[in-house]
Amino acid sequence: MSASVPNSHYPALFSPIELGGHTLRNRITHASIVTKYVSQHAPTEKLLNYYRSRAAGGAAAIITEPIAMTAHNRIPSRLRAWDDVGMDGLKHVADVVNAEGACLMGQVQDSGRGRHSVGRNDGAVGASALPDDLSWTVPAELTANEIEDMIADWALGCARLKSAGFAGVEISAGHGHLFHQFLSPWSNRREDQYGGDLAGRTRLLSSLISAIRAECGYPFIIGLKLPGDDGIQGGIDLTVARNIAALLATQRNEFDSWTWVWGAHARSLYKHLPDAHGERHPYLTAIAELRQVAPEIPTGAIGYITDPNECETALTDGTADLVFLGRPLITDPAFPNKCEEGREADIRYCVSCNTCWRSIIDGNGLECDNNPRVGAADEHDWQPAVTEAPKHIVVVGTGVAALEVAHTAARRGHRVTIAGDHSRVGGKTLLHAELAGGENLSSVYDYQYLMAVRHGCEFALGRKASLEDVLALSPDEVILATGSRSGRPQWLSGEWADSGLIPSAREIAAELLERADITEGRAVLVDQDHSEMTYAIAELLAARFTAVTIVTSRERIGHDVSLINRQGIYQRLHDLGVKIVCNVEPENLETLEDARLTVRNVYSGVTQDIDEVVAVAHASSRVPNRELQPLLEAAGIPVTPVGDCRAPRSLLATTREAYEVANCL
Repeated sequence: MSASVPNSHYPALFSPIELGGHTLRNRITHASIVTKYVSQHAPTEKLLNYYRSRAAGGAAAIITEPIAMTAHNRIPSRLRAWDDVGMDGLKHVADVVNAEGACLMGQVQDSGRGRHSVGRNDGAVGASALPDDLSWTVPAELTANEIEDMIADWALGCARLKSAGFAGVEISAGHGHLFHQFLSPWSNRREDQYGGDLAGRTRLLSSLISAIRAECGYPFIIGLKLPGDDGIQGGIDLTVARNIAALLATQRNEFDSWTWVWGAHARSLYKHLPDAHGERHPYLTAIAELRQVAPEIPTGAIGYITDPNECETALTDGTADLVFLGRPLITDPAFPNKCEEGREADIRYCVSCNTCWRSIIDGNGLECDNNPRVGAADEHDWQPAVTEAPKHIVVVGTGVAALEVAHTAARRGHRVTIAGDHSRVGGKTLLHAELAGGENLSSVYDYQYLMAVRHGCEFALGRKASLEDVLALSPDEVILATGSRSGRPQWLSGEWADSGLIPSAREIAAELLERADITEGRAVLVDQDHSEMTYAIAELLAARFTAVTIVTSRERIGHDVSLINRQGIYQRLHDLGVKIVCNVEPENLETLEDARLTVRNVYSGVTQDIDEVVAVAHASSRVPNRELQPLLEAAGIPVTPVGDCRAPRSLLATTREAYEVANCL
């Protein structure tokens, strides 16, 4: 669409904007996301694919993950800009993005003392020798000369980026990183020119802005990511954030845009990436107020924005001039193009589950629950290879694994029939989507179902598929995606197991969703699952019982949850008054007849009673539903189990496996 003709769907979102001497073709900027697709300071093909697809998918600008520019920050998983050795790699990345009509910006950032993975950062430097609020890493306090050397290194690094074809940089001064640590009175107790009052604490950042502008000149974009409310008592709240902005606004001729972010390397880390447990785009009202310090400075909207209408509203109500999207562009690199063309239904929407964050902190690289092709070639416009030998594929099941296999196989030219015992699709994810914080998960199976219908899948729903039902469909091959069921924990046996009085977490959740009454007494949830869904069920229990206790044999809850989400879980559970008892498991169920549950410490053997118990449920390991497999194989039908039916697994693993299986048919 010509830039001179307003977009009929989202005219503000798809209007160009001038920044730092560059023209951005629209208002969508890919927020900086760590990918772990850099190896030994060099871009891998996966990184190039990732950036190429988001640029070709319509983003106006892409901000890279942090780039190594100083002697203190030479992590092998970051692109190299501290000398000229890394120039070829930098040029390669810039060429890929520029060829697709987007602008590439590098991120200037140092974590300082901050660390949110296991262990401590032994090479950390910081404003003051004070411990990180998460890892308790104590950094080496930078001298004034070291600070000045770092400023010079960053400025020269930015000049290298410009020479390589980058359009600019973003200085990441929020989220608890090094610049944030200097800005905050909580972490900066210096008494020299880089500490003390607000002007002193801001001097590192303001000096860096001036140094980069002096070194790079124009055209070159300098964007600022500043702390809003970092959630730390004695740190940066909105008043301090406003004062920082007012001071920096005096340099408005040296930088080109700004935005504000929340949280820090502390118990407020979870505010960094808000999820569906809170309100949508929770920071926009505060961003709109903060920008009033200097409303003429282009401002970015950021934080749990996943829908094009939210983007358009932020641009038209005075909140922002740009929209920073991170997670939505991981899930669908063609999000901008689809919005511009009015194809919103074709978008694979971000569910804000933060699996992407976990994959880069605890895993080997960026992944997504709702996009099994992250970092693959032509990800933005992918069409599967059409098979030369089409088959009739019968998919037994109605959950995420079944639907991912079905629509992918159908797109490859197979005839696909989906058979299942539910009249609605979604499987166990459907139940999770009905719980607090899970509503976005419906986007996963809604998209899959839409694609399945569009590509001609046939549906035989509403009854449990028997051997005879499947054979009657005359399949060439069967994909068994029948999910799993809750297993019986070892402590639940005998008459108590047969009585049905101690249901699984899923069973009690389904029952409680059908009623709204409140029961006097305590519900106990025995947690041997540690997944997000378990704690969503705990919140439901807190709404239906006057007291709730979670017991687990592990030393904490949420072992199968990322740190950033686990913090939110703890916050909500404590806000609801849910008690958490760790390192114990049920010992004596007979005491339930007296409204008491006896639990035993798994290490010492000491027992204790939980009183006023009126309900007990268990979140236990799951058992695959594979009863049909041997029957079908005996009938000579090739069978491939996927998802929980193969082995209970995460949504991420389920989607990826189902996609891979479909491409091998």
